[in-house]
Amino acid sequence: MKSSLRRLVSAPGAIVMPGVFDALSAILAEQAGFPGVFLSGSAMSYTMLGHPDIGLVSLSEVADTVARVSDRIAVPIMVDADSGFGNALNVGRTVKLLERAGASAIQIEDQINFKPPGDLQSRPLVSVGEMVGKIKSALDARASTETLISARSDAPFTETIDQALARADAYAEAGADIVFVEGLKTRADVERVAAAMKGKKPLLYNLIDSATAAVPTVDELAALGFKIVLCPGVAVQAAATAMQAALATLKTDGHTRNTRATQMDSKALNALIGTPEVIANAKRYSPTV
Repeated sequence: MKSSLRRLVSAPGAIVMPGVFDALSAILAEQAGFPGVFLSGSAMSYTMLGHPDIGLVSLSEVADTVARVSDRIAVPIMVDADSGFGNALNVGRTVKLLERAGASAIQIEDQINFKPPGDLQSRPLVSVGEMVGKIKSALDARASTETLISARSDAPFTETIDQALARADAYAEAGADIVFVEGLKTRADVERVAAAMKGKKPLLYNLIDSATAAVPTVDELAALGFKIVLCPGVAVQAAATAMQAALATLKTDGHTRNTRATQMDSKALNALIGTPEVIANAKRYSPTV
């Protein structure tokens, strides 16, 4: 049984949830000691499709990935569900499917359903009223209150900080369990959001790159009152870097001797994924006569 994300969020301090994209990356995150993982939409798009995060991954592909990840780890899974894959009724179906697949929290954003082609940084928004309807639909659709609904606003990309705060307030009032204001550019803005939302709802922060983040460390974010810190790109970017280097070395050298030092050997990899236990079970279930 999964540990309770609601209990984790209610405890003192902040929890870090690294971005994962498949069962193996989730196992590695759990074994590293993280209390939960974030199934990142961008990481899924990169690894499943080899495409940028522009809304090409389907609901069924996300649900299938959640199910595979959930089958292999015991820590909670927060799922990036983009805009909910449609209107308020679509959001209800999205929540039902992802919850059944094993999601502990489902994140819905207030961007329009389909981003304008040719501009990856464009963040046009739905109205506050439409997003409130999506949040209410999500809350009504979930089977258990242990499944948390996270409301994300990308307002700082296109609106003022005052408008972003008004959206955050409206989403909290609508009943979202977690509130996430993305795109805060300065520490002053981060501090203002933290102060304005204090005591209302648990706050989430997206720590993409500490070199450029307005608030660069988990400890600082925890001190401000943030409860969940996502690090969505760490695993997929590290994996891409390692694979690129190993494959380039193989192409140049024509052998694998020089990649061994940076590779997990087959024995360690099989131990990681539980192969000895699988073999033991196979022997238990083998015919005795």
